[in-house]
Amino acid sequence: MSFSFKTKQELCRVPLRKLCCARAEAYGILLYCNTFQPGEIRIITENPLFAARLPKLFHRAFHLRFDTLPEPDAPGKYVFRFTSPEKLRRVTSVLGYEPRQTPVLHINFAMLEEDCCRAAFLRGAFFAGGSVIDPRKRYHLELMTSHAQVGRELEALLRELDFPSKALTRNGAFITYFKRSGEIADFLRLIGAPDAAKRLLTAQAEKRLRNSVNRRLNCDTANVDKSVEASREQAEAIRKLRAAGRLETLSDKLQLTAALRLEYPELSLSELAAEFDPPITKSCLNHRLRKLTELADT
Repeated sequence: MSFSFKTKQELCRVPLRKLCCARAEAYGILLYCNTFQPGEIRIITENPLFAARLPKLFHRAFHLRFDTLPEPDAPGKYVFRFTSPEKLRRVTSVLGYEPRQTPVLHINFAMLEEDCCRAAFLRGAFFAGGSVIDPRKRYHLELMTSHAQVGRELEALLRELDFPSKALTRNGAFITYFKRSGEIADFLRLIGAPDAAKRLLTAQAEKRLRNSVNRRLNCDTANVDKSVEASREQAEAIRKLRAAGRLETLSDKLQLTAALRLEYPELSLSELAAEFDPPITKSCLNHRLRKLTELADT
């Protein structure tokens, strides 16, 4: 079950209490559904809970029943239709359109004056034309409509609600989308899906933790590689001094340092410093090894 599917199932639990919000949600569905024309309304979904919500929603919003309902055992897709001219006139009249006006050209903002109605409208748009990708993969939520003017006006509505969305066209459809996790989570909470928003933020936190661990591991690996390379260079310098007969001429401290480095080539500076009796500081050891390397270079 996809993240988008689960989100819509959560939205189906939002109660249908206020008439204005029921009409706003139905309006969002109509502007983002498969077909909303003067001669036909057709809504298609694969979500059984959304399919169960639609008849209740449209009866609450318009006091109408669909002319065509899905077959009881219809596999995969549920299709709802209005074809009756009287019912279509009723829907367009309630939404504030003139009988001769094409209802899909624009958003009637008079239907969305209250904040609750705006949230309901966006919920309806997401029901019919929305999708959100699993946040464990990437962050992307989009709303797709076949009506360009509706898409442009939706952008204006979202900006008014402090949601700076982006837009593109794909195969003739107008798409409004978000790519920032915080904006997607806020949008999901607004339309009534707080659990989905919480899952998104949890996935984001897990991803950040995983990236942090990977960065730390990569850093540790790089440090180990550096330490191994430095140890190799130090041992090579010490052997060079010994081959030239100069090692025995150095101070006791440098000779002891050289002997311990050759004996423990795998130890880090901190670990090697602890092998001295008494132990010396890492800074002191580093100074001695650098001195041995400089002597070997000359």
